[in-house]
Amino acid sequence: MHTLLSVAVVAVYALALTFVAVRARAAREFAEFSLARRALPLALVFGSLAATYVGPAFSIGFVGKGFESGFLFLVVGLAYSVQNILVGLLVAPRLRNLTGCHTLGDAIGQKYDRKCQVLAGVISVGLCAGFAAVMAKAGGVVLTNIFGLPSWSSVVIVVGVTTLYTTFGGLRASVITDAFQFTAFAILLPLTLVSLLAFHLKGGAAAFAGEASAATAFGFESTSGIEIVGLVAAFLLGETLIPPYANRALASRTTRISRNGFVLAGLFSTVWFVAMIAIGVTARGIIADGTGEDYVLLELVKSTMPAEGYILLLVVLVSVVMSSLDSLLNAGAVAFAQDVVKPFAELPESTALNIGRCATIVIAAVAAAGALAVPKIISGLLVCYTIWAPAILPALIIGLWVKRPRPLAGILSMGVGTVVAIVFQFVLSEPSQVPAIIPALAAALLAYAVGHVLGTIDLVHGRQK
Repeated sequence: MHTLLSVAVVAVYALALTFVAVRARAAREFAEFSLARRALPLALVFGSLAATYVGPAFSIGFVGKGFESGFLFLVVGLAYSVQNILVGLLVAPRLRNLTGCHTLGDAIGQKYDRKCQVLAGVISVGLCAGFAAVMAKAGGVVLTNIFGLPSWSSVVIVVGVTTLYTTFGGLRASVITDAFQFTAFAILLPLTLVSLLAFHLKGGAAAFAGEASAATAFGFESTSGIEIVGLVAAFLLGETLIPPYANRALASRTTRISRNGFVLAGLFSTVWFVAMIAIGVTARGIIADGTGEDYVLLELVKSTMPAEGYILLLVVLVSVVMSSLDSLLNAGAVAFAQDVVKPFAELPESTALNIGRCATIVIAAVAAAGALAVPKIISGLLVCYTIWAPAILPALIIGLWVKRPRPLAGILSMGVGTVVAIVFQFVLSEPSQVPAIIPALAAALLAYAVGHVLGTIDLVHGRQK
């Protein structure tokens, strides 16, 4: 009976999602596949942004962190909220004002040169695959809990279904399905918190305050100051204008919609983080100590809800994963076609569209394979943050604000930032104990300064000749 119910609920949800995706129409041109013809209204920009970032890390992962370290990660998460608001006010409008841009690589290419665009495109595709692997890992965890399937087959199912509608529908299908999924989990997960506090937490508010105090104290005691600085830096910068978010900024109908979409999404994230951390704290008085952080929410719901509610919430969690995964697959595919292939060959719209669709499938396959190597959701996300921020942000942000950025500065910053981040993350992580994002950002900024000076000298010499 339990298995039949699981299958029925999942089947109904899958049919509803398929109906929404079909209603979104298949993309017929690359402009529609990549940016939905730059016609997204505020509601879809906001809903899609929120659905993309409120993925498994900011739901399953944050509940687990609340369980382990109380409100420590709320402090960390609020850095992300501030970032969204600042991007909305200062960066997204400038990005949207650029003409003919499909991707961040396009923007960097306009500000620097073609070589910088190609390097930015390669980094974007690689990081989208990495982020997607983390989402696929989370989807596998949830689906395994529903059906008891092996992890690899659960990952294949989640990635396969998401790839299907993303490949044919492009950004428009991704955005509309995201809005549908966002409505579901934005209602049901907070209702879960209300239910837990009202009916399952013994001792009421006093018990909650006691658990929160103990967990938060443990979190600060077990985390060094430099680690907290690294976490705040990672959440402040690590997801800043990653390709899916940049695509929403570029696809918005107007500059004002682009700005307001990011600001509203940042404000919503503060409410979301409080709710997820509070669910994790509440779980401390309900489920066993030592539960793995990626399984806290699942165990909590299993132990407090009837079978119907448990299955429904698990399906909603699958939608959380898919809403992030589809955005990453689409953004990576668009970056590959626009930034890696197009600079070397003139592509008709139909050819670019087919390349984008093929790239979606390849990136999905890489993500599914990489999901098996992801240890924990938050850990995997932090690795991606560590590489993305120094690899792209200095060149992008400075390029949007400086009048005449030097191509050498862009190429050096991206190259050095990427290499230093990888070395500190994977080679020197144990002996250094310094969060890799800090030295990597410093190296990227220094490389940019050196490139700017050398580029200016070359420019002056060229004029003198």
